[in-house]
Amino acid sequence: MLGPEHLARIRLLRSERIGPISFAQLLTRFGSASAALEALPDLVRRAGGRSLRVATLDQAEQEARRVEAAGARYLFADDPDYPALLPHIDNAPPVLTVRGDTALMQRPAIAMVGARNASAAACRFARQIAGELAEAGILVVSGLARGIDTAAHEGALRIAGKAQASTAGVIASGIDISYPPENRDMQREMGERALVIAEQPPGTEPLARHFPYRNRIIAGIALGTLVVEAAPKSGSLITARLAAEAGRDVMAIPGSPLDSRSRGCNELIRGGATLVQGVDDVLELIAPFAGERPRHVAAPQQRYAPQPSRVPDDAARTVLVGLLGRSPIGTDELVRQSGLDSGAVQMILLDLELAGMIERHAAGRVSLV
Repeated sequence: MLGPEHLARIRLLRSERIGPISFAQLLTRFGSASAALEALPDLVRRAGGRSLRVATLDQAEQEARRVEAAGARYLFADDPDYPALLPHIDNAPPVLTVRGDTALMQRPAIAMVGARNASAAACRFARQIAGELAEAGILVVSGLARGIDTAAHEGALRIAGKAQASTAGVIASGIDISYPPENRDMQREMGERALVIAEQPPGTEPLARHFPYRNRIIAGIALGTLVVEAAPKSGSLITARLAAEAGRDVMAIPGSPLDSRSRGCNELIRGGATLVQGVDDVLELIAPFAGERPRHVAAPQQRYAPQPSRVPDDAARTVLVGLLGRSPIGTDELVRQSGLDSGAVQMILLDLELAGMIERHAAGRVSLV
């Protein structure tokens, strides 16, 4: 059973207007979720926002029981099994729910993504390269969707026979929901022989707005993302962009210019992605990084140490609010234009988020609501 602090973390994350960035900032500011929950009403009042809904202890306990009933468990950001590379994205999930062998996440990982309506040739290639990567000890990460995702998981499962398989599926729903329906058996098998990962609370259906959040986890876990087949403006290209923004390698399989499903990959290659023709190209690219856990990942006990900070005055807040608009702007640019230090900017943005005045976007950008 979860202890009081872990239940408090679930309560904080499930509370209104609390996202991954504000969650991490609150824990850094107050040292614990329990202390942050106590401080929330005063923070919102001082920020001038309407009161927010705070998840109750009963709601957190009910959620924990649903996770346990699904044969899953929580993985918190300062747990040793939390994926080593994931904290390096700017909005890493504070809490994951997982079913399967979490030790797999300590293997070097490659994300494989592509079209849901993929060609037979692309699916065959995805199965082959995923199997070869898994056989080489690489964790194949994908999204358990139709098409290329399914083929990648199949390749890793097949190469392992009946043994543990080196693949992880990141889903856009709760850990107890299977989607798409035809992959129900595969998701169950992966929970037994590999790994299934979810960020959304149990019982959450896979809504369209959840998939970009799912994609950032796929990209964030992996050393690089391989796009097998993708149309322009597809979700696979979003994953590739998120990987590039996180400083990870982006790879693509070239295809016929006559097939719209290949245009996304060809555009990636034209834009600088590594052209991949076989597993050796992938292994060669990640070889310098595959054997080490990054040394700059913060130690668990250091992640949420409370930090003394001076509350910014009203003049500083006025300056920062004056720089914000409906178009997203990066926090680094806000620091440069405001003349405020980074800590003050982050504290003001936290207050504005709790007040419901700003919205956060990818790559650390913010805008007025």
